[in-house]
Amino acid sequence: MSAPAALRPARRTPAPPPAHRTRFRPDIEGLRAFAVLAVLAFHASVPGLAGGFVGVDVFLVISGYLITGLLVREAVTTGRVRLGEFFSRRARRLLPSAAVVLVAVAAAGAWLTVPLRRTDLENDVVAAALSVANWRFVHQRTDYLAAGQDESPLLHFWSLAVEEQFYLCWGPLLALLALLTARAVRRGRALRPVAVAVTAVLTLVSFALALRWTGDSVSLAYLGTPSRVWQFGVGALLALLPWHLLPGPRVLRLLCGWAGAGALVWCVLRYDASTPYPGYAALVPALATAAVLLAGAPGRGTESPARLGVGRLLGLRGPRAVGRLSYTLYLWHWPVLVLAEARFGTLGWPARVALTAASVLPALATRHWVERPLRHSRTVSELPRRGLALGVASVVIPVVLALVVGTTTLRLLGPATPVDLKGLPPGAVTGPALLARTGARTGGGPIVPNPVQARQSFPPDGACEVAPEVTSSPPCLFGAVDSPDRVVLLGDSHAGQWFSPLLSLAAERGWALQELVKQGCPLPELSVVNPQLGRAYHECDTWRADSLARLAEGPKPRLIVVSSLNRYTDDERALLRGWERTLKPLRALGVPIVYVEDTPVPGRDVPACVSGHLADPEACAFDRKKSRWPDPLARKAAAGGLPGVRSVSVNPVLCPAAGPTCPAVLDRVLLYRDDTHLTDVAAVVLAPRLERLLTEAAGVGTRDGWTTLLDEEFDGPGGIRPSSSRWLYDKGTCYPGCPAAQWGTGEIETMTDSTDNVRLDGEGALEIVPTRRDGRWYSGRVESRRSDFAPPPGGVLRVEASIALPDVSGAAAGGYWPAFWTMGAGLRDGYTGWPATGEIDVMESVNGRESVFGTLHCGTLDGGPCQEPVGLTSPRQKCAGCRGAFHTYAVEVDTAPGAEEVRWSLDGRVYHRVKASATGRDAWEEALLRGQFLILNVAMGGALPAADGGTPGPATEPGHAMRVDRVTVSTREGAS
Repeated sequence: MSAPAALRPARRTPAPPPAHRTRFRPDIEGLRAFAVLAVLAFHASVPGLAGGFVGVDVFLVISGYLITGLLVREAVTTGRVRLGEFFSRRARRLLPSAAVVLVAVAAAGAWLTVPLRRTDLENDVVAAALSVANWRFVHQRTDYLAAGQDESPLLHFWSLAVEEQFYLCWGPLLALLALLTARAVRRGRALRPVAVAVTAVLTLVSFALALRWTGDSVSLAYLGTPSRVWQFGVGALLALLPWHLLPGPRVLRLLCGWAGAGALVWCVLRYDASTPYPGYAALVPALATAAVLLAGAPGRGTESPARLGVGRLLGLRGPRAVGRLSYTLYLWHWPVLVLAEARFGTLGWPARVALTAASVLPALATRHWVERPLRHSRTVSELPRRGLALGVASVVIPVVLALVVGTTTLRLLGPATPVDLKGLPPGAVTGPALLARTGARTGGGPIVPNPVQARQSFPPDGACEVAPEVTSSPPCLFGAVDSPDRVVLLGDSHAGQWFSPLLSLAAERGWALQELVKQGCPLPELSVVNPQLGRAYHECDTWRADSLARLAEGPKPRLIVVSSLNRYTDDERALLRGWERTLKPLRALGVPIVYVEDTPVPGRDVPACVSGHLADPEACAFDRKKSRWPDPLARKAAAGGLPGVRSVSVNPVLCPAAGPTCPAVLDRVLLYRDDTHLTDVAAVVLAPRLERLLTEAAGVGTRDGWTTLLDEEFDGPGGIRPSSSRWLYDKGTCYPGCPAAQWGTGEIETMTDSTDNVRLDGEGALEIVPTRRDGRWYSGRVESRRSDFAPPPGGVLRVEASIALPDVSGAAAGGYWPAFWTMGAGLRDGYTGWPATGEIDVMESVNGRESVFGTLHCGTLDGGPCQEPVGLTSPRQKCAGCRGAFHTYAVEVDTAPGAEEVRWSLDGRVYHRVKASATGRDAWEEALLRGQFLILNVAMGGALPAADGGTPGPATEPGHAMRVDRVTVSTREGAS
């Protein structure tokens, strides 16, 4: 008797087995073994197995095949994808083991690595725990300026990050497709075609992207998620389509499997670092893996794969055992190798093989005590949220540990704030020492820059050191950009490291500096491979040709300075031929050309080494012979074989001939920012020496027709007054006879000659310090004794100073008024006649603002040609780093016919001009052509700070000095 229909179970809803329980494939475990052994052999540098990196491709295809099959089967049988259960399974399967490795690496890194490398490592731990390691490494490897750092012990986590990012999107996408097709009459037949279409599109788009990026940026192509999606897609299509049901003789499946296995072995043997990857070459291991998977898939009914198939070999006990261990072995082997080398130095391949074999022990322990118990725990797997909570904990624990270790290390290393050179003497112009011997000690004190600062000590040239993919430099003019005179800096990043010294040279001359510099691009005409692009560097050839053409077509420069890394090739003849081809069009310009010889190449991460030897930086010295290669261009130029080309070198001081090593730190200056480039601090210190060398080599330099009238460097012991032969004091609150009370400006301080207010600091600078006693303000004001500073007829007068403004801001700076200015000599005749006698405010700043400005006063009070009492004032110039750091403020009075103007500049950039036509001839001549004297002072209060909204009050802090490093006055004769 049949049961009522209502009580009969529906025929189409038999209780299915759990969706994640599918037929076991022992051959896949064996295939995983092949993949991990290939990767291990590659990382251990086993000879002949340089293509072992294709093991990662095998893993990605297998993953796409298994996970997609699991999700689609669940959707077909239940009508939905349980995302909570899916992510819970992945979390408890993958994240705890990864967390164990990350915690171990974070802890071991604190012991085995130097401090600066440790901070990088802890950042790697955070990125790996958050599954974004691939993007961190993409940034590092596509950033030419970050080159030279050691390999990360967590570099291999890039593939795990790619996989997690893929499934964070792939699982929800398949869940959405399942939801959209859930009402179809034949749900499986509806879902699979839609999923196939979506997968095919994503696979094709990703592969196209991989091809493009392989040509443009090999790091982005290799490590980026979008360019790897297609490999998951190959496995997914294999799972979605009924390939195994296609008719055909069984021998085809045999051949398919063995052909796939043979292709994988061929890739491991034939591929190497020169293989463009993962472009078309990646198709071979991906399709070969698919072939092996297809050959081992069950056929119609319960038919087993052929006994002679490759699956039988892969399914043996040995490969399966290795395959089961593949995940934890992959996690452990690379940190073991890298951390061992961090401790003991570079190892040969036999030692690397031994270390790789030793990594089996922690891998087994992790699998036995972490992976298997948590994966199969009923307590954890019972509810998805428990697995997810375990996954969150596995992320949080290593992140917190890494942040604690990294923060502690940064505190030990010192701040990453801008470099302060106040404690260093200036660079030596000549002699064996790096720094000038001024009586101040250079041996004591901290290293400058500290290792953290050194990593960021780049030339301040913005985007002008163009990236590998760029084929033409932007205009990149600095200094007096509208000057008809310019110096050109041309070459690769080893030329770019001379930007700051050449900007100083150009600024002192009132010239423009044009920078044409490209990263990793040899200036000699050579064909090279760029490691960031992973292929022939065609962009370099295009850029070089473009730069040479621009110089030929543009205004004729006064000087061309060239430099380049000297080791793009060890073929000296080829290098010299390349140089001659490049120099030929430059020599045709008829311009002096100076070649700056390449600086030593340490070949190691110098800041990292120094961070571990702060008390003994001599330990980071490097081999002299290896760091300095023969230079055929320098030899030929010195022999006169290239007329118009001279060669100069700063290497005698960077790496003295005596001794087998070159120093990493010299006179407390950390010389290198990575394994090859000078820090910008070192370049700045070398500026006086380089300017002298350029002067001697090409007849241009700091003077070049200029006559120095005053060059005050304020050298001397700390706590004494400046030279009385050059400087005199203004005292009190007004000039003798008090023609104008409170100095005519309403300021409230009393000027003194006390060393409390005006003194040398013992480090080559003058300090002018406001003080407060008993509620009254005191400060200092010094004038040059000479008052005859004037431009020669038709010539130029240049007045400049290197000044660090008082390091105070906000309410504490209320009423501060530092200034550097000139007054007309006529004022000293009774101290009357202002403003007709003239005043040039070279630099003024009020109330601790991050801005400065310049002004010309002339003519008559209450209006007149200079719009008194305000004067012809510039707009406020943003100057964020001027408080506490030295910057160059200059003014030029140019009387050349047709020019006749006053120009104000900040760090070589002209920002304000006043033409003679704006003042009228009489006011111009009386104010500017009859002699000037200089004034340096810090006033407190007065009309100008008050107009800006600041006055001295209870919150105003005394004791913040204006520091003056150098004052120079020079003239240049007019054209005859």
